Amino acid sequence: MFNQYPIGKFTVKENIQKEDIQGWISDIGNAPKQLSEAVKGLSEEQLATPYREGGWKLSQVVHHLADSHLNGYIRFKLGLTERDPIINTYDEVSWAKLPDNDLSIEVSLHLLSALHERLHKILNSLEEKDLKKIVQHPENGKVTVEQLIATYAWHGKHHIAHITTLRNQKGW
Repeated sequence: MFNQYPIGKFTVKENIQKEDIQGWISDIGNAPKQLSEAVKGLSEEQLATPYREGGWKLSQVVHHLADSHLNGYIRFKLGLTERDPIINTYDEVSWAKLPDNDLSIEVSLHLLSALHERLHKILNSLEEKDLKKIVQHPENGKVTVEQLIATYAWHGKHHIAHITTLRNQKGW
Protein backbone atom coordinates (compact mmCIF):
# COMPACT_ATOMS: atom_id res chain seq x y z
CA MET A 1 0.00 0.00 0.00
CA PHE A 2 1.30 3.41 -0.95
CA ASN A 3 1.82 5.84 1.88
CA GLN A 4 -0.10 9.08 1.41
CA TYR A 5 2.63 10.85 3.40
CA PRO A 6 5.91 9.36 2.16
CA ILE A 7 8.00 11.88 4.14
CA GLY A 8 5.56 12.05 7.07
CA LYS A 9 2.81 14.52 7.86
CA PHE A 10 3.74 18.16 8.22
CA THR A 11 4.08 19.38 11.77
CA VAL A 12 4.94 22.87 12.92
CA LYS A 13 8.27 22.69 14.66
CA GLU A 14 8.59 24.54 17.92
CA ASN A 15 11.72 26.55 18.66
CA ILE A 16 12.73 27.08 15.03
CA GLN A 17 16.45 27.72 14.64
CA LYS A 18 18.34 29.72 12.03
CA GLU A 19 19.79 26.46 10.65
CA ASP A 20 16.26 25.08 10.17
CA ILE A 21 15.27 28.13 8.15
CA GLN A 22 18.43 28.00 6.03
CA GLY A 23 17.77 24.32 5.29
CA TRP A 24 14.16 24.98 4.33
CA ILE A 25 15.14 27.87 2.08
CA SER A 26 17.67 25.57 0.41
CA ASP A 27 14.94 22.94 -0.02
CA ILE A 28 12.69 25.53 -1.67
CA GLY A 29 15.50 26.61 -3.96
CA ASN A 30 16.24 23.01 -4.99
CA ALA A 31 12.63 21.87 -5.44
CA PRO A 32 12.15 22.82 -9.13
CA LYS A 33 15.26 20.90 -10.20
CA GLN A 34 14.28 17.92 -8.03
CA LEU A 35 10.79 17.93 -9.52
CA SER A 36 12.16 18.08 -13.06
CA GLU A 37 14.45 15.13 -12.27
CA ALA A 38 11.56 13.21 -10.70
CA VAL A 39 9.45 13.41 -13.88
CA LYS A 40 12.30 13.21 -16.40
CA GLY A 41 11.67 10.67 -19.10
CA LEU A 42 8.16 9.73 -17.99
CA SER A 43 5.75 8.93 -20.80
CA GLU A 44 2.28 10.45 -21.14
CA GLU A 45 0.86 7.15 -19.91
CA GLN A 46 3.10 7.19 -16.85
CA LEU A 47 2.22 10.84 -16.15
CA ALA A 48 -1.47 9.82 -16.30
CA THR A 49 -0.90 7.29 -13.49
CA PRO A 50 -2.25 8.21 -10.05
CA TYR A 51 0.45 8.21 -7.40
CA ARG A 52 -1.89 6.18 -5.16
CA GLU A 53 -5.39 4.76 -5.40
CA GLY A 54 -7.76 7.71 -5.35
CA GLY A 55 -4.86 10.15 -5.72
CA TRP A 56 -3.94 12.62 -8.43
CA LYS A 57 -2.24 11.66 -11.66
CA LEU A 58 1.46 12.50 -11.65
CA SER A 59 0.80 15.32 -14.14
CA GLN A 60 -1.77 16.78 -11.73
CA VAL A 61 0.80 16.65 -8.93
CA VAL A 62 3.18 18.75 -11.05
CA HIS A 63 0.47 21.29 -11.88
CA HIS A 64 -0.67 21.32 -8.24
CA LEU A 65 2.82 22.24 -7.05
CA ALA A 66 2.80 25.25 -9.37
CA ASP A 67 -0.71 26.26 -8.22
CA SER A 68 0.08 25.81 -4.55
CA HIS A 69 3.40 27.60 -4.64
CA LEU A 70 1.88 30.48 -6.60
CA ASN A 71 -0.52 30.87 -3.69
CA GLY A 72 2.41 30.53 -1.31
CA TYR A 73 4.36 33.25 -3.11
CA ILE A 74 1.44 35.64 -2.71
CA ARG A 75 1.10 34.66 0.96
CA PHE A 76 4.77 35.44 1.57
CA LYS A 77 4.55 38.80 -0.17
CA LEU A 78 1.40 39.76 1.74
CA GLY A 79 2.96 38.67 5.02
CA LEU A 80 6.09 40.70 4.38
CA THR A 81 4.37 43.87 3.19
CA GLU A 82 1.11 44.11 5.16
CA ARG A 83 0.26 43.96 8.84
CA ASP A 84 -1.21 40.54 9.77
CA PRO A 85 -3.06 40.08 6.47
CA ILE A 86 -5.78 37.51 6.02
CA ILE A 87 -4.65 35.11 3.32
CA ASN A 88 -6.95 33.17 1.03
CA THR A 89 -7.45 29.47 0.93
CA TYR A 90 -8.29 27.75 -2.34
CA ASP A 91 -10.02 24.55 -3.37
CA GLU A 92 -7.02 22.57 -4.61
CA VAL A 93 -9.18 19.62 -5.73
CA SER A 94 -11.28 21.89 -7.96
CA TRP A 95 -8.15 23.63 -9.24
CA ALA A 96 -6.72 20.22 -10.21
CA LYS A 97 -9.76 19.63 -12.44
CA LEU A 98 -9.47 22.86 -14.44
CA PRO A 99 -8.42 22.59 -18.11
CA ASP A 100 -4.98 24.12 -17.59
CA ASN A 101 -4.08 20.79 -15.98
CA ASP A 102 -4.30 19.26 -19.46
CA LEU A 103 -1.31 21.31 -20.59
CA SER A 104 2.12 19.78 -20.81
CA ILE A 105 3.83 19.51 -17.43
CA GLU A 106 6.64 21.56 -18.96
CA VAL A 107 4.46 24.66 -18.52
CA SER A 108 4.22 24.12 -14.77
CA LEU A 109 7.87 23.05 -14.48
CA HIS A 110 8.93 26.36 -16.07
CA LEU A 111 6.46 28.31 -13.95
CA LEU A 112 7.66 26.67 -10.73
CA SER A 113 11.29 27.26 -11.66
CA ALA A 114 10.77 30.98 -12.28
CA LEU A 115 8.55 31.34 -9.24
CA HIS A 116 11.04 29.64 -6.94
CA GLU A 117 13.86 31.78 -8.29
CA ARG A 118 11.94 34.86 -7.21
CA LEU A 119 10.83 33.33 -3.91
CA HIS A 120 14.34 32.11 -3.11
CA LYS A 121 15.67 35.65 -3.65
CA ILE A 122 13.12 37.06 -1.20
CA LEU A 123 13.63 34.37 1.42
CA ASN A 124 17.41 34.78 1.37
CA SER A 125 17.00 38.50 2.09
CA LEU A 126 14.86 38.12 5.22
CA GLU A 127 15.91 39.48 8.57
CA GLU A 128 14.94 38.00 11.94
CA LYS A 129 12.04 40.47 12.34
CA ASP A 130 10.65 39.41 8.94
CA LEU A 131 10.55 35.75 9.97
CA LYS A 132 8.23 36.58 12.87
CA LYS A 133 5.70 38.47 10.75
CA ILE A 134 2.24 36.94 10.73
CA VAL A 135 -0.39 35.99 8.19
CA GLN A 136 -3.90 35.05 9.25
CA HIS A 137 -4.95 31.73 7.72
CA PRO A 138 -8.74 31.20 7.83
CA GLU A 139 -8.33 27.56 8.93
CA ASN A 140 -4.92 27.49 10.66
CA GLY A 141 -5.01 30.84 12.46
CA LYS A 142 -1.83 32.87 12.91
CA VAL A 143 1.12 31.59 10.88
CA THR A 144 4.57 33.16 10.93
CA VAL A 145 6.69 33.67 7.84
CA GLU A 146 9.18 31.13 9.20
CA GLN A 147 6.35 28.60 9.50
CA LEU A 148 5.35 29.34 5.90
CA ILE A 149 8.94 28.61 4.86
CA ALA A 150 8.77 25.26 6.65
CA THR A 151 5.38 24.51 5.08
CA TYR A 152 6.43 25.11 1.49
CA ALA A 153 9.75 23.31 1.92
CA TRP A 154 7.84 20.27 3.22
CA HIS A 155 5.13 20.57 0.56
CA GLY A 156 7.59 20.40 -2.33
CA LYS A 157 9.43 17.43 -0.85
CA HIS A 158 6.12 15.71 -0.04
CA HIS A 159 4.84 15.78 -3.62
CA ILE A 160 8.21 15.04 -5.21
CA ALA A 161 8.31 11.96 -2.97
CA HIS A 162 4.91 10.90 -4.33
CA ILE A 163 6.43 10.83 -7.79
CA THR A 164 9.76 9.23 -6.89
CA THR A 165 8.15 6.61 -4.67
CA LEU A 166 5.79 5.56 -7.45
CA ARG A 167 8.65 5.48 -9.95
CA ASN A 168 10.63 3.26 -7.63
CA GLN A 169 7.68 0.94 -6.99
CA LYS A 170 6.97 0.62 -10.73
CA GLY A 171 10.63 0.41 -11.72
CA TRP A 172 10.34 3.37 -14.10
